[in-house]
Amino acid sequence: MKNTTPLVALLLLCASCSPNEKLAPIGAGGADRSDAGAAPDASEGDLFAQLPEIAPTATGQRGAAATVDLRGTLAAIEVLKRGGNAVDAAVAAAGVLGVTDPFSCGIGGGGFMLIYLADGDEVIALDHRETAPSRLEARLYYEDGAPVAFDELVTSGLSVGVPGTVRGWSDALRRYGTLGLGDVLQRAIQVAEAGFDVDETFFDQTQRNLSRFQAITSTKALFLGPDAKPWPVGTVFKNPDLAATYRLIAEGGERAFYEGQVAAAIVAAVKEPPVEPGSALDVRAGVLELSDLRDYETRVRPALSTTYRDYTIYGVGLPSSGGIAVAQALNLLEAYDMATLTPVEVHHRYLGASRLAFADRGAFLGDPEFVDAPVKGLLSKDYADSRRALIDLAAAPSAAAAPGDPYAFQSDPSPAPGSARAAKGGSAGPNDADDNETTHITVSDAAGNIVSYTCTIEYEGGNGVVVPGHGFLLNNELTDFTIPPDPSAPHPNVAEPGKRPRSSMSPTIVLKDGEPALALGSPGGSTIITTVLQILVYHIDLGLPIDEALSAPRLSQRNSGDGSTDAETAFLSAPEAEGLASLGHALSDAATLGGEIGAATALRFHGDGTVTAVAEPVRRHGGSAMVEQPR
Repeated sequence: MKNTTPLVALLLLCASCSPNEKLAPIGAGGADRSDAGAAPDASEGDLFAQLPEIAPTATGQRGAAATVDLRGTLAAIEVLKRGGNAVDAAVAAAGVLGVTDPFSCGIGGGGFMLIYLADGDEVIALDHRETAPSRLEARLYYEDGAPVAFDELVTSGLSVGVPGTVRGWSDALRRYGTLGLGDVLQRAIQVAEAGFDVDETFFDQTQRNLSRFQAITSTKALFLGPDAKPWPVGTVFKNPDLAATYRLIAEGGERAFYEGQVAAAIVAAVKEPPVEPGSALDVRAGVLELSDLRDYETRVRPALSTTYRDYTIYGVGLPSSGGIAVAQALNLLEAYDMATLTPVEVHHRYLGASRLAFADRGAFLGDPEFVDAPVKGLLSKDYADSRRALIDLAAAPSAAAAPGDPYAFQSDPSPAPGSARAAKGGSAGPNDADDNETTHITVSDAAGNIVSYTCTIEYEGGNGVVVPGHGFLLNNELTDFTIPPDPSAPHPNVAEPGKRPRSSMSPTIVLKDGEPALALGSPGGSTIITTVLQILVYHIDLGLPIDEALSAPRLSQRNSGDGSTDAETAFLSAPEAEGLASLGHALSDAATLGGEIGAATALRFHGDGTVTAVAEPVRRHGGSAMVEQPR
């Protein structure tokens, strides 16, 4: 959400106002201050008392933050100024985004948090990806021998994975933070209670989901007005149920979410979706149980890494394919001297490298607790050398690339029984090619700690079901599983009980000479991978300042069956588009992606000790970047 009325003291709105009403400047009031860790009021220097103008770029010293929403960024900066570290600030920002950007992220979903710890000079990946319920069977995704239609599966209980966000926040704070949930959630509680002004992004997202929101009683009651239409731009939108849920978590910790009334309400919403009487929408029931919530666990995994020129690139590994695919593509590109190439030649190689990375992604990758994926082989520089010849420098292919044989580059070239070697394919697939949602938070602190955090409820609006009485949408993460046309076909990413579906999330941290240089990430479904890759190529190889690399028009090649590449409209009118067409590239307008590819945020660390925070200036109507001490 973006601030469309910067001088209105939104968080001082009168507590007696009706839940969702037309925006008006109202005097002092606000949330109860009796809670431990409550955010400071205006007399104590409340950053929210008079919201500043939005800026997509900021440079200065000490901590920095960038998110899609002004209030999310402010929440991070507020925590940093109060002495919290980057992990505390990232969770605070995510809590606020769960209120103001509810169709992209929230406590009904999950994510991957990549953390650079300055003291130990190490990078850690905290996986709180959703898991399949213990009673889920792949056969439930088929009807009359054919896969259930994707649109029908999205809006159903069958698409809901066990949410990981709250446990992820709790574990991140307990292991690496300095504050507790009760401290970092106070601002989110206040925003949910006081409300915020509906902007065009919020309105547009609601409008695109109107028919299914109208069909779910709890969702209709929260996100639609009395006329069952989206709340108009300028309306003050409040979510008291979410504020109450946050309070339960702040007071009772993660157990307040995974056990008790919240857990019971989640299970009920999955097993008996609250569909409007007489609705024609077929909302299938899911199989989530209370034990699935109670038993959910995060995973702390070593960060995945590769080198690219004189940089070290860190990302998250499986069950996300993002870090692996980005690393593979960079390995392929590393042999080219980009400085000597024309822009068309650079883009041609970028597209070719992405195509080959996606071919392997589609064939080999899945949850590492279920699949013996050949990660070492995929990341081998020798494997990249063997595949690079498939990038035809004179012409673009008109069909999908076949996967390679990374097992030949493993220390043990023989795959384990039941591994992914027999899997074939390589395209992004219909299940993960057209989602432009999710959100990314990038934060650093004065001590040098960095968090690159991508969180999501998957599709725009998740599965469309608000948990009655608790104010948050459930995810549809299980649609990230691969559903082969033949239910007996093997694949490393098929649904299984307790399995985490393959992700494309690509939070990234880059070091140079052992020192932090860059942190970034993006939403966008499978286009996350190409967005992060393109920004890295533009910044490292082409020398664009990070704000220009992030805002430049994008194109995304994900090994499509016909060889076509999605491109933003601005790129289609660029000179490079004509040059790529002459090489045989078929560029398609990214209409299925809402016309936009990604909505990234980034931090660039400079040698003089300053940092530049960057958010998208235009996509999703622009994001917000701030630093603790502006230059």
